[in-house]
Formats: sequence, structure tokens, C-alpha cells
Amino acid sequence: MNQIIVDVRTIEEWEYDGHAPCSINIPLDRFPEKVQELLSYDKIILVCRSGGRAGVAQSLLRNAGYTKPVENLGPWQNIKC
Repeated sequence: MNQIIVDVRTIEEWEYDGHAPCSINIPLDRFPEKVQELLSYDKIILVCRSGGRAGVAQSLLRNAGYTKPVENLGPWQNIKC
């Protein structure tokens, strides 16, 4: 399965608060311009600090027509690489 884990926190949070090594950072304010690049994945897993911003990103994907699985794992610490 072609999947990706996306952390939607700010660049500063990503760099200074830690992140999972198997995830990529696309800050929520830049997420809309990156959605098209994500549509090719079979599954997208989203994380942030608490799950709120990941939920917004999930809605942006759905609004762009993404119909494959999207999972909001909440805090980035929930990622198992």
C-alpha cells in the first residue's frame, strides 16, 4: 500500500518540538497548495499536536475529492514508524 504520514504542524513545531522520522511536514497553512501531490497515495495518515489541525487537513482532502482512507491519528507522538 502506498501511504504517507503527514504532520501538519508549523515548521517550528516540527523542528523544535520533535517529529516522527517516518513522517513529512506540510504545515496546515501550506496544505491546500500540496493537496494535489497527495491524491496519488492509497492512504494518508495525518497528525499534529492534538488532532484539530489534522481534522482540518482531512476535510481539505475530502473537499478536493480524495476518497481513499484518511486517518487522523491526533498527536504526532501516536505515530508508530
